[in-house]
Amino acid sequence: MSWFLLALKKYAAFRGRSQRSEYWYFLLFYLLIVFVLAFVDVLLGTFSETGDFGLFSGLFMLAMLVPSLAVGVRRLHDIGRTGWWLLVAFVPIIGAIVLFVFAVMDSERDTNAYGPNPKALHGADAPA
Repeated sequence: MSWFLLALKKYAAFRGRSQRSEYWYFLLFYLLIVFVLAFVDVLLGTFSETGDFGLFSGLFMLAMLVPSLAVGVRRLHDIGRTGWWLLVAFVPIIGAIVLFVFAVMDSERDTNAYGPNPKALHGADAPA
């Protein structure tokens, strides 16, 4: 949970680097919260079957749009790629595969154009 909160503290920080742990824990808790809120939406009758999301889950996804883009850009920076690579997601199937491969790649060991290696600064297992 601390990795998720760390990503939220960097709400709109598109500079710097995020290691794999920050990215994947952010994604895990994001999806868990969306599923719980979708269940609440179904229970309360605020789920729209035509839109495939509900009031609460939709508001949460909207509120998390900027942080999710920011953590994705920082993750790409961590492997030495520009954040513009997120646009490859618009290419059907291939884009998702490319971004998944980038997301599981290990950090560049040394300082790159986007900053120092977060693993070297804070240790491999501890959130910054």
